[in-house]
Amino acid sequence: MQVTVEGKTVECSDGASCESVLKEALSRKRFGEVLACRANGALLDISASMPSECAELEPVFANSEEGLALLRHSTSHVMAAAVKRLFPEAKCAIGPSISTGFYYDFDKETPFTPEDLEKIEAEMRKIVSAAVPFERIEMPKEEAVRMFSESGDIYKAELAADVEADTVSLYRCGDFVDLCRGPHIPATNRVKAFKLLSVAGAYWRGSEKNKMLSRIYGTAFATEKECAAWLAMQEEAKRRDHRKLGRELDLFTFHEDVAPGMSFWMPKGMLLRTILEDFLRREHLKRDYQIVQGPQILRRELWERSGHYEHYRENMYFTEIEGDIYGIKPMNCVAHMLIYNQHLRSYRDLPQRYFELGVVHRHEKSGVLHGLLRVRQFTQDDAHIICASEQLEDEIIGVIALVRDLMSLFGFEYRVVVSTRPEGSIGSDEIWEKATNALIEAVKRAGLPYGINEGDGAFYGPKIDVKVTDAIGREWQLSTIQCDFALPERFELEYVGSDGERHRPVMVHRAILGSLERFIGVLTEHYAGAFPAWLAPVQIRLLTVTDAQNEYAEEVRKELLRLGVRAETDVRNEKLGFKVREAQVAKIPYIGVIGDREKEEKRISVRLRSGENIGGQSVSELAERIAEDCMEPFKRGGMSYRFS
Repeated sequence: MQVTVEGKTVECSDGASCESVLKEALSRKRFGEVLACRANGALLDISASMPSECAELEPVFANSEEGLALLRHSTSHVMAAAVKRLFPEAKCAIGPSISTGFYYDFDKETPFTPEDLEKIEAEMRKIVSAAVPFERIEMPKEEAVRMFSESGDIYKAELAADVEADTVSLYRCGDFVDLCRGPHIPATNRVKAFKLLSVAGAYWRGSEKNKMLSRIYGTAFATEKECAAWLAMQEEAKRRDHRKLGRELDLFTFHEDVAPGMSFWMPKGMLLRTILEDFLRREHLKRDYQIVQGPQILRRELWERSGHYEHYRENMYFTEIEGDIYGIKPMNCVAHMLIYNQHLRSYRDLPQRYFELGVVHRHEKSGVLHGLLRVRQFTQDDAHIICASEQLEDEIIGVIALVRDLMSLFGFEYRVVVSTRPEGSIGSDEIWEKATNALIEAVKRAGLPYGINEGDGAFYGPKIDVKVTDAIGREWQLSTIQCDFALPERFELEYVGSDGERHRPVMVHRAILGSLERFIGVLTEHYAGAFPAWLAPVQIRLLTVTDAQNEYAEEVRKELLRLGVRAETDVRNEKLGFKVREAQVAKIPYIGVIGDREKEEKRISVRLRSGENIGGQSVSELAERIAEDCMEPFKRGGMSYRFS
C-alpha cells in the first residue's frame, strides 16, 4: 500500500505500524517531534496499525491545536501517575485537557496543599525524564469494570460501566493505568514544559448531589519559552484583575452574602459608567436611533409567545402578582416589538432603530459568577432594528461600522465569526438560510474576514459575534449582531409597503459593548485601571504642599469643574511625595501640585501619572490640555465627539 506523508510517498505492508511509516517518511529530527497522527479522519497513537485503504498519514505536532491538547491530556496522566506514587490512597476520577492546560480530579481525604503541588511537580519530572511509554490496552468492558472495582478505583469503574460499547480502551504509563479513549504521546519525555497552578473543589460529574473532589489545575506547552510567556501573562492578568483594581480604585464592590452576581457601584465607578452611558446615548442619536425603554417584568404569556419560555426559561426569574406569573426580562426585544406595534408603520418609516440601556436579569449558577464578567443583573447597550428585507444588509453594515468605530476608540483588535442555527431553534429552514446569508454577505461587503461557528446561533436567528483581543492578548466576546425573521412573525409585526399591501419586516438584535458590567470589567483589565482622560472618573487631583494653599486649591478645583474638568483636591497634612505616590497609584491622569509660588503666580505645577513633569499651567491652559487629551482617541479613530 502506498501512503503519502507531508508530500512524500512511501510503501508499507498490511498491518504496518503508523510509526514505521512516519519514521521512513520524515527526517530523524522531524520524526522525533511527532506526538500522534491522523489517518482517514481519525486521530491515532503512532504505535497504532495503519488503517486499511489509507492514502495519507498526517503527523500531529505539539505546535498544532490538536497536538497541544493531546500533549496536555498526556501531561494530566503523568500528573495522576505522580499523585498515585506520592498519595496511594487518592482515587483518580477524570483528567481532560482544557483551553488553558489540563486538570485532574482526585478523591483525597484532605485537600492538596501548595507544598503538595511542589512535590507532585518534582515527581512528574522524574517520570518525564524516565521516558515512560504510553501503552494502549483494549479489554472487554466487564473485565475493566471488575478490575477497577477490585483495585478500589470506584470512579473509573463507574465511567467504564457507562461506556456504550463491549470493549474499552485503557492506557498504561508505568504503574498507572487509566481508562481513556486516547490517543496519547509516545512516551513521557515528549512533555517538555509544564506547571501545576492551583487546587480547587469540584463535584463528581458536576453535580452538587455528588462528592466534592480535589481538582489540580496545570498547564503544558511545547516549549519552555511558550510556557514561561504564558505564566508571565497570567501574572500580568492577576495584576490587572478588575476585582482587585475595582477595590483599589474604589470603583465597584460585591456583597455575595446578600446579592450574589450583582454589583454595587461606588461614586467613582458610577461616574465612569455614567460617562460611558452618556457617550453611548449621544453616539446612537447621531446614528439615527430612537431611545426607548420597556418594563422590567412582562406576563409569562408574552415569553411563551416569543419562545423564551420554552428555550430560555432556565435562565429567567419569575414572580407572581395577583395570581398572574410574570417573567423578569432577560433581554429587551419583546418590549421593543410591542413599542413597534403601537402604530401601523409605512415603508417610509423604516428602518425603526430602538436603543435602550436596558437592565436585564439572567439566572447564572453560583459556580460561574465572576466579578463583573459573569453577573445575574446587568445593563445591555441593546438595540433592535426593524426594517424591510431589502434594507437588511445595509443595516447590518451600519452596525458593523459602529462596532469598528467603538473598538478602535477603546484600542481593541477584533475578529468576527458567524454563528449558525443551533438545535432547539424556532423558524423554518428557509428563513434561517436567508438570515445567515444576509449576515455573511454584509460581513463580506464590509471587507472583514470571518469564521463559521456551527450551531451556536440564538434560538431565533443566526448571529455575528465580535471577539476582541485586549492589551495582553486575551480574547473576549463583546459585540453581537443577530438576524431574526422568526420573532416578527410571532408578534405579527407589519408595515405597509409601496404597493399598499402589508408586509412582514425583519429584526436585527444587536449589542455593541454587550453587558456594560462585563465591558467595564474587560476595559478595567485592558487599561490596567489607567483609564484614558475622557473616561477617568477623576481627571486631575490637586495636591497642596501646606495648609496655606488650601483655599487657592479649592478655587482652582471649582474653576476646573466649571470648565468641564473632573477635579478633586488632596489637602491632607501629609508629605507631598506621599500624596504624589498615592495619586499615581490611584492612576489619575493628571496631578497638580500647588505651593506658595503656584499660589502667588496663579498657576499649577502639573505632572502626568507616568511621572513626566509638564511644568506650570494656568487653569485655562490646563483645562485646554485635558480637553485635547480627551479628544485624542476620538481623532485617532476618525470620530467626532463633543464633551459638555
